[in-house]
Amino acid sequence: MTEAADNREESLKAATEARGLQALVSRATRAGKGPAPVERWNPAFCGDLDMEIKQDGTWFYLGTPIGRMPLVQLFSSVLRKDEDGRTYLVTPVEKVGIRVADAPFIAVEMDVSGAGDGQIITFRTNVGDVVEAGAGHPLRFVDEDETGGLKPYVLVRGRLEALVARPVMYELVEHGEEIDIGGKTMFAVRSKGEVYPIMPAEKLKRLSA
Repeated sequence: MTEAADNREESLKAATEARGLQALVSRATRAGKGPAPVERWNPAFCGDLDMEIKQDGTWFYLGTPIGRMPLVQLFSSVLRKDEDGRTYLVTPVEKVGIRVADAPFIAVEMDVSGAGDGQIITFRTNVGDVVEAGAGHPLRFVDEDETGGLKPYVLVRGRLEALVARPVMYELVEHGEEIDIGGKTMFAVRSKGEVYPIMPAEKLKRLSA
């Protein structure tokens, strides 16, 4: 095949995928505003889409960033992570796979109200979700072996989590306290009556020394 033919084939493929994306946008739009009831839909798998959510939360389509926030918010409303560990865009009539480098959302802002058992930690994500950490939206903390750091996540909906942005993480740990959990002193945070351990208090003291 000649180079010109290769270029025509690539252009045709890109145009076809673009039309497919436009159709997907149309169907997602008809799903309504806010998160769609994707957990209730069971459409056929239609293959993978060349779409990726990078570690910083930026969405890419065909290798190009999606700069329109309303479009990103629309796609985020029909996201679903299944038991197979993969993330999909789901409409009533189709399910297409996309790639996610880490978490699909980023928690970019937080607010703390109350104190003690009555403390509530509220997060806002980069796509506009607002969730209060608690029984329905638990926090978890993962050790980052390659850097020795810590990565906090909050469950947004379904199996979809938001990675807490580093500046927000620093703000979050300012509200930590030493709490006895199962006979072990842990550095932890509270929200809506739940306690989320960050690390053993002894480890924190070693890191702070």
